Amino acid sequence: MRPDDEPEIARPGLVPGLIGGHRKKGTGVRAWLVIDSVGQAQVVEAGKHSIMRRTGLPARDLRILDPLLSYPSTVLGRERAIVINLEHIKAIITAQEVLLLNSKDPSVTPFVEELQRRLVRLHQATKIQDAGGGADNSEWRNLYDLEEPPSTDVSPPDDLCGFPPRQGVSDDKNSLEEKEDLKNRDGVKVLPFEFIALEACLEAACSSLDNEARTLEQEAHPALDKLTSKISTLNLERVRQIKSRLVALTGRVQKVRDELEHLLDDDDDMAEMYLTEKLAEQNLDDSSVSSVNEHDYVSDGVQAEMEERMPAEISEVNGGSGRYESDANPQDQYFGVPARLARSGTRTSTTHSAISKHLDVEELEMLLEAYFVQIDGTLNKLTTLREYVDDTEDYINIMLDDKQNHLLQMGVMLTTATLVVSAFIVVAGIFGMNIHIELFDPDKAGDPEFLWTVGGGATGCLALYVIAVAWCKHKRLLE
Repeated sequence: MRPDDEPEIARPGLVPGLIGGHRKKGTGVRAWLVIDSVGQAQVVEAGKHSIMRRTGLPARDLRILDPLLSYPSTVLGRERAIVINLEHIKAIITAQEVLLLNSKDPSVTPFVEELQRRLVRLHQATKIQDAGGGADNSEWRNLYDLEEPPSTDVSPPDDLCGFPPRQGVSDDKNSLEEKEDLKNRDGVKVLPFEFIALEACLEAACSSLDNEARTLEQEAHPALDKLTSKISTLNLERVRQIKSRLVALTGRVQKVRDELEHLLDDDDDMAEMYLTEKLAEQNLDDSSVSSVNEHDYVSDGVQAEMEERMPAEISEVNGGSGRYESDANPQDQYFGVPARLARSGTRTSTTHSAISKHLDVEELEMLLEAYFVQIDGTLNKLTTLREYVDDTEDYINIMLDDKQNHLLQMGVMLTTATLVVSAFIVVAGIFGMNIHIELFDPDKAGDPEFLWTVGGGATGCLALYVIAVAWCKHKRLLE
């Protein structure tokens, strides 16, 4: 026996995060938190193949929920289940239960409590409707204002050491019809089980992303303002980290938004998520097939009886010539073909009605649009923050360019001063040559001549510097 085919081991009464045991787990056996339609939770250890048989999912869909693999946010609608991989929510939703993989994650605990609270409300509404629907609007509102979360350590009895036993087909059919027909006095339809679970998953994921975006925004604005007032290595490092987080969060939000947009654009994918209706239609088809089989059985009996009578009647009418012996059986012509056509027409009409019913996805579309608007608002918030970061970067670059321009101007002025001083040095070098002129003759020249020479050279250098600076300003090389 392969390790994945080991029997599931249910542990009722365990709280997520407190799972323990000394049994050696097989490869692929993980702890799943199963929440049924009444909000009761149960921790079950099951292998991959057990989950595949339970939910009808292929192995590649279960691989999306593998915590060891990094898969983007995904919402898949299958024949018997919905696969949810949104941020920290990794779940499988069926028409009767929700299976959570990462129940040990502390961030999943609030989601579990909220999901149980909603399922308890659905169960309470179902009981009120079954009691006769006598609750008025105030009682209906009070019903949806319940605040007490259900206990997570209450689990149904499990004699099979596995998943909670399913109810019979007739019980499932009755409960599904009750959920579909559940309406209050105002005509507001109660969502089916899978939509309530899907809404809880979307709300948890969108709220988590919105909280992260709000926290990042609160951290980003002070850091950016501080960097604007003082450019330092520490401030630049803080802004770099914030920008990295912003890019990563924007990618995650964009992926969730694209997934919701893809679902809204494809009616067939949304139709696949109507698990309750598909299960009800399947039960209806099974009952129709059984009734058709009974009708065929009765028709075959009547046809056999008429086959025994027809030859005698035909021989009496035609004088016993038996001319119909080589022709087709008249019973097949008058009874068999119309019956087959009737059955074919019935199945065709049933198929068309099922397709038209599946294409009516307005209820799910409104649900997805609400969270699409929310996640789109979060994305717009992050986009605005990204633009603010880019504007701050542009402002910092402008400030750095301005300082660089000032440094260049200072370099030009110092270079000009060095050139002018070099001219005075040339004069000093000329006078330093070993030549004989009257200026060096002590009898003809003295201190006044020396001072006039030095003063004249300095004045000339200063005049040259002023002219050079004026020319640079005239050419807009200096401010």
